[in-house]
Amino acid sequence: MSIWVDADACPAVVKDMLYRAARRTGMPLTLVANAFLRVPASPLIRAIQVPAGFDAADQLIVERVAAGELVITADIPLAAAVLAKNAHALDPRGNWYTPGTIEERLRMRSMLDQLRASGVDTGGPAAFSARDGKTFAGELDRWLARHAPRGDAQAPQSHGKPPA
Repeated sequence: MSIWVDADACPAVVKDMLYRAARRTGMPLTLVANAFLRVPASPLIRAIQVPAGFDAADQLIVERVAAGELVITADIPLAAAVLAKNAHALDPRGNWYTPGTIEERLRMRSMLDQLRASGVDTGGPAAFSARDGKTFAGELDRWLARHAPRGDAQAPQSHGKPPA
């Protein structure tokens, strides 16, 4: 069981939370990016740099993720591919992608792409906030409470149920 991170656009604060979570729980963590990533020295944490190319990081994650594992991504098509492999997908703001909502999110993304292509300024996402970080941390802790290895590492206590 591992956590995978689509790391190119992942906020630094989220990566820091994931590094701490890997150490605390013993859960392996892999960050995948087009650019070189400096990660803490730990046998649990590794970075994979993929060649520059359209969706190269996404493709590697989809190839290697196993059912039940967690992927952190803001990329909706990647989340859809992860869900199709029966893995979990969480965005860096703490929102779960689910089989029940992914099609709607894909349609909305497509509509916004069409609007942008026709010259409409659709704006962008709001800046990452402290509240986003807190929401992400809570959802990650709940997932880890259910999925982290049980051994010497202490898993956080769950206060709710993330998607199974």
